[in-house]
Amino acid sequence: MLSWKVKTFNQLSIEEFYEIVQLRIEVFVVEQECPYQELDGNDHLAVHLLGYEDGELQAYSRLFKGGIIAEDASIGRVIVKETARGKGYGQILLSEAIKCIERDFQDNSILIHAQEYVKEFYQSFGFQPVSNVYLLDGINHLDMRRRRK
Repeated sequence: MLSWKVKTFNQLSIEEFYEIVQLRIEVFVVEQECPYQELDGNDHLAVHLLGYEDGELQAYSRLFKGGIIAEDASIGRVIVKETARGKGYGQILLSEAIKCIERDFQDNSILIHAQEYVKEFYQSFGFQPVSNVYLLDGINHLDMRRRRK
């Protein structure tokens, strides 16, 4: 069972931020073999959603209010540690991210820049494609939007 922390950048401890960056690099840079600028200057603008199991970071995403990254609220860096996959943590993480945005930001629309291979996963949460597929950091992506029901 995951326990959740929701923190602004200034609320994160050095250890928490290190765990976040370590996990993001582990998956997005090393596992996906995608060298890109992981620290993009937006972490201080985000709300960070951290999912822990037995004191270890297992799931994470970055949340933005509307008007910061896009006109809509947005979810980014959606990630589950490789050793924690297959437990449904991705579904739990995305549900928690949507809940946080709707509750805390009061935004009615959420935009994601989804990797194309997980399009169906996001569609199962009501996200719909709003762009053609494009190449970003060597991986096919598409923009997807979810509107509050």
